[in-house]
Parts: sequence; C-alpha cells; structure tokens
Amino acid sequence: MSAQSSDGADPDLTPILDMVFQLITFFMLVINFKGASLDQSLQLPVLGSARPLEWKGDYEPLMLNVDNEGRVKVFGVVVLAEKFIADQAADLKKELRTAGESAPKELPVPVVLRVDKGTRFHLVNHIIKLCQENGYVQFSLSAMTGKGEGGN
Repeated sequence: MSAQSSDGADPDLTPILDMVFQLITFFMLVINFKGASLDQSLQLPVLGSARPLEWKGDYEPLMLNVDNEGRVKVFGVVVLAEKFIADQAADLKKELRTAGESAPKELPVPVVLRVDKGTRFHLVNHIIKLCQENGYVQFSLSAMTGKGEGGN
C-alpha cells in the first residue's frame, strides 16, 4: 500500500482528553480532605511511644481538634461540640440503618482527639463525655513522637 491510498480517519481525542482532565481535577480536589481535617496550629504533646492510629472498619474515625481553650475545630472552623458530636452520631446511626444493620449502642467508629498540650484536663474530659453520651466508645489521643512526627 502506498501512502497516498491510505485515507484512514484520525480519531478525535478531544473528548477523552477532556474526561482525563476532569478526572485529574476531581482527584486533586478530593485527595486533601483528610489533611484538611487536621488543625496544624495545635501544639500536640510529645510522647516517645506515639504511633499511628490503626483501625479496621468501613467508617473513617471522627477527628476532633481541641484548642487550648477547649473549643472544638473541624476543618478549621470552630463548632459547638454538643451539636456537632450529636449530629455526627445521628448521621452514623442513620447510615448503619440504611446499610441494614441495627443501630448499636456503641458506635463502631473511633474518635481521634487532637488536643493542644496546653488544654486543661476538664475540657478534654467534657469532650470525651459528650462522645460517650452519643455512643462513641473508642478513643485515641494524638501526640507527637520525640522526633516531631505525629502519632496517635
């Protein structure tokens, strides 16, 4: 075959390139949500035996950032702890019912408390009690290792 007789059609790549660009944009926006839930302004306590949280389950942990005045921050916004924790527990119970499970008294989601090292204990205890009243029973306190790395 000669080059003159091959009148093949070139495929239009515009739609596939557009779709790939949209997928890349989507993943760039979604990928940083976990990091955004961490309040980097907190001064976590230092603990040499701190290690990363290990959990098994279908649900991601409830991340609560508590500043040195006892205020709870979620994604950088100060929230009313009582309402936020109750709403999260209600949403989880609804999700469990939708999945066909009966809503247990003890929720299968760990609560990760990232508490500033200057926070008074009674403020942290208040947050833990609020969580317990709403069905949360698994808790993890975040700390920094002596090397400056985060752990739980």
